[in-house]
Amino acid sequence: MKLQASLLGLAIASALAFAPAQAANGNRADIVNRANALVSAQPAILHSNAGDRFVVRDVVVDRLGTEHVRYDRTWNGLPVLGGDFIMHSRNGQLTGVSQTLQSAARPNLTPRISADQAIVEAGAKFGMRFSGVPTSRMVIYARGATPVLAHDVVYEGIKQDQTPTRMHYIVDANSGKILDRWDDIHTNRTASTGAARPGPGRQGGGTCTSPAAATGTGASLFLGSVTIGTTNCGSFYQMVDRTRGSSAGYNATHDMNNKTGNSMGDVFTDADNAWGSGTLSNRATVAVDAHYGIAMTWDYYKNKHSRNGIDGIGTGAISRVHYGNNYGNAFWSDGCYCMTFGDGDNGATIYPLVSLDVAGHEMSHGVTSRTANLTYSGESGGLNEATSDIFGTMVEFYANNASDPGDYVMGEELFPNNSTMSEAIRWMFKPSLDSKYGSTYSPDCYSGSLGSLDVHYSSGVANHFFYLLAEGAVVPAGFGAGTWANLTPSSLVCNGNTGLVGIGKDKAAAIWYAALTTQFTSSTNYAQARTGTLAAASTLYGAGSAEYNAVNAAWAAVNVNAAPVVQQPLPQRRR
Repeated sequence: MKLQASLLGLAIASALAFAPAQAANGNRADIVNRANALVSAQPAILHSNAGDRFVVRDVVVDRLGTEHVRYDRTWNGLPVLGGDFIMHSRNGQLTGVSQTLQSAARPNLTPRISADQAIVEAGAKFGMRFSGVPTSRMVIYARGATPVLAHDVVYEGIKQDQTPTRMHYIVDANSGKILDRWDDIHTNRTASTGAARPGPGRQGGGTCTSPAAATGTGASLFLGSVTIGTTNCGSFYQMVDRTRGSSAGYNATHDMNNKTGNSMGDVFTDADNAWGSGTLSNRATVAVDAHYGIAMTWDYYKNKHSRNGIDGIGTGAISRVHYGNNYGNAFWSDGCYCMTFGDGDNGATIYPLVSLDVAGHEMSHGVTSRTANLTYSGESGGLNEATSDIFGTMVEFYANNASDPGDYVMGEELFPNNSTMSEAIRWMFKPSLDSKYGSTYSPDCYSGSLGSLDVHYSSGVANHFFYLLAEGAVVPAGFGAGTWANLTPSSLVCNGNTGLVGIGKDKAAAIWYAALTTQFTSSTNYAQARTGTLAAASTLYGAGSAEYNAVNAAWAAVNVNAAPVVQQPLPQRRR
């Protein structure tokens, strides 16, 4: 395979400006050059075709010096969905490839179905009022066994529950069949509930001249009194954290004033740098929770994984609170590079969705989008959701706030009178506990039909794996009696292995983060996630180590027992 050096060089130069600087700047170009040479030398392993072109999206060097270079792929100028891959090499020698593409075949480029026809087909599935004009682009859909020519049709709108949507429909360009679909808006839960409009709070200020970093105090809803990063504008303060972010953008919290859609609302301002009152009558109260939660998430990634913000290069993001009316959900949107939080129903049945674990969950969707970019559909979508649950939980432990101690229950703070945690969004140690919310729920154990579920349900198996890896077959403290009398070690595993021993949450999270950033691709499924986490455990702790064996045992305990080779060994591998 011949690569056009000028085109490849241009693509690489563009990618370098935006990719996370996980490698030292002085070495990055050398790493990319070495990876490019390996790409050119290994067309068969990469299932490459003469029309393929590659763009570097990320570079990571692990503790062993292995270089992981992530590529996106196009063919004859068309994006190849599912064609992304990671080159793994050490000392200039290829050690493996992480990918899901299975074939070098490429489809005929003459569509039988026009873009307009594809838009009509997708519109029938969208089934609601849309905003703007639907778009369609031609792509190669390679998430299945054989790449096919398809239209990527995008409809935007606002769902009945006020959640914005940016739906992708992958329409076969020959048959008109819808092959796949996913939403660019990544929510915390599957449904929302009513919300009452909060009372007025202090707002004010004007143009911020000579801004300077400051530290404010906040009376939060869930966490008591906390300190938050703010900006001194001279005569007033803004809820803009100049210690987390950069001139390209600092972490900031905005009031949506109960509007929906793409509006960014107004940045919170205050006269004396004392924010909120601990009650819902003050609009700044929940802003304190969101602002603090995002700060804790930022610090968790920085101090535990050496990651500088969502994109790895320190760009801050916006948190939007008081979104909509009667809205009981939260979501991440790449389009606004923001986390958005609804008000619930002011605690009648659910509080505003600004708890620590929810904030960590939403910001982690952003981290996933800038690393593996797990497609929000099928098993990869479940792994995307699980990643946010895993790191949202880890943020709660990291913050170590006495008002919200760490646990493996997602969103338990959101529900009033919930000391037994009988209400929650998800229970990681026993995902099927959410069955009381309907006939469709998160299964505890893997089966071949898992990918057909909503991503908030298919995430359960990975959540379950993570809990067992971290803690073992142990009923969590506070459970196992009363409401939870049926929880026993044997009920926590799918294979009867009640002797399963955990390795601790920090090691488990380190393995998941390493897999996310160096092993997972956009279409990684559960079997491949098993292989990826084993590879990460091998790098971090050694092949055959207690940690490596624990990963294998935890996957077996949720019935994920075998995997195709993802990081493919090569004859010339150097050990």
